[in-house]
Amino acid sequence: MMRCTKQLLASYFLGSSLAFAGQAYDLPQLESLTMESSRTVMASRNQVEAARYAVASAGAFPNPEIEFLAGSARSRGVGGNPGDARSLALTQPLDMPWRRTPRIGGAEAGLEAATAASRAFEADVLARLRTRYFDVLRREAELRNAREDAALMENVRSKIALRVETGEAPRFELIKADAEMLNAQKVAQAANVRVTQARTQLRQLVGTVLPQDFVLSGSLRDVPEVPPLDGVRKQLNINSPDLGRARAETVRAERQLELERALRLPSLAVKATVDDDPDLRTSKLGLVLSIPLWDQRKGPIGEAAAQLSRARNELEAQEFALEQSLEIAYQQYEIAQAQVAALETGIVRQAESALKVAQAAYRFGERGFLEVLDAQRVFRAARAELISAGFELASAWVEIERLRAAPGGKQQ
Repeated sequence: MMRCTKQLLASYFLGSSLAFAGQAYDLPQLESLTMESSRTVMASRNQVEAARYAVASAGAFPNPEIEFLAGSARSRGVGGNPGDARSLALTQPLDMPWRRTPRIGGAEAGLEAATAASRAFEADVLARLRTRYFDVLRREAELRNAREDAALMENVRSKIALRVETGEAPRFELIKADAEMLNAQKVAQAANVRVTQARTQLRQLVGTVLPQDFVLSGSLRDVPEVPPLDGVRKQLNINSPDLGRARAETVRAERQLELERALRLPSLAVKATVDDDPDLRTSKLGLVLSIPLWDQRKGPIGEAAAQLSRARNELEAQEFALEQSLEIAYQQYEIAQAQVAALETGIVRQAESALKVAQAAYRFGERGFLEVLDAQRVFRAARAELISAGFELASAWVEIERLRAAPGGKQQ
């Protein structure tokens, strides 16, 4: 009996794809396929590339301006020579440090924010992939159990039919067995539909690179252990892309406020001119100074200050929200882990033993058919609860990994 129980427990978690016989894929292979083929992931990486070019643009020096004028000169006095007149001016704006530094700093913070946003998006994609992967394994385990239940009811029904024919059992037991068998077959059909839906959703996320007849080589037992909560909390504070994005946005808002304040200061430009007329050539070199007399940039400065305050508040809110999400996910992981251990080591085995005892007692006429059905329902419920607890354990692990996403999209 112990050997049979171990085989049943293993069958609840095995990830073979039942009637499908295509290439087998484990979770790391699916992750690699998704990251390489997903157009949405590529789009998020393109956004990082765009931000990188924005840094280059922010560091560029202003271009010079050339002004050329041509016309005619005519003297109003005596002795002047009429002729052509030309003027050439070259102006080079100076990129002052108090403007250049915050402008470049803001662009660099924007690059960090875009990089963190891309990492967060990739972590979300991986989380959805992992959830759908474990969902397929769950649905396949449910289908295997449903088919086992249907086969068991068919066997029980045939035995009851013989007992009814020999007069050892009343006919209502056969009617009840027929109803239970039809219900078990209906449950198996519904479970098969859920498997198809789960497989379709997984392939929809991975893409057409995943063949339709794929097989999953993993199981619900393949949920890794997570480090202690304190260690995960430290990783969250360091690696979380959501926190990284919020921090970068705060830095960018600070640099934008510095830039807006710097724009109140006068701007300088070096200007050189050469004037030619029939009688004289004049060369000049000087400075062009803009005086912010009327526009003190109160509006842009106030807007930048408000955006900075918003970014700081959002950062604090993000830190608190992620901390709470981690606490909840970790609690769910521990609860599900305890449930799986309790079900595997005790409840499922006890329910199976009770079912075998009820079946044996029914064969010898010591118990009625209803008691066998009750024992079978308890066993079925225990198996379903074990599968559900395994999926909850996997879901909690997926959420923890999403929260503590490592740089570069790698999970630790």
